[in-house]
Amino acid sequence: QVQLVESGGGSAQVGGSLTLSCVATGNIAGFNAMGWYRQAPGKQRELVATITGSGNITYGESVKGRFSISRGNENGIIYLQMKNLKLEDTAVYQCGLGLGTRNYWTQGSQVTISS
Repeated sequence: QVQLVESGGGSAQVGGSLTLSCVATGNIAGFNAMGWYRQAPGKQRELVATITGSGNITYGESVKGRFSISRGNENGIIYLQMKNLKLEDTAVYQCGLGLGTRNYWTQGSQVTISS
C-alpha cells in the first residue's frame, strides 16, 4: 500500500524560505510523478511543482524562479525548496504521487506567509 508523509510546513515572513519534504513508501516502483499542488482559501487548486520518475520537472507559473523541486537520494523522497516567499504563497500544500491510473495524496501542510 502506498503511503505519503509530508513535513516541513509552517510560517515564514515575506521574502523568507521554507522547505517541504515528502516521503512515499510502499510499492511505488515505476511511479509516474511526484510533486505538490496547493490551494488557498477561495481559490482553485493549482500546480506548484512536479518531478517525473525520469527527472522531468514542471513548475507552476506563479512559483517559477522561486521554488525548486528535487529528489532525495532514495526513490520516493522529494523536496520543495521555497524561496522569496510571498503573501500569495499562503495555502495548504499537498504532496501527491501518480502511479498507474491512481493518485495518492497527503492531507496537506499549511504554509502561512506574513508581512
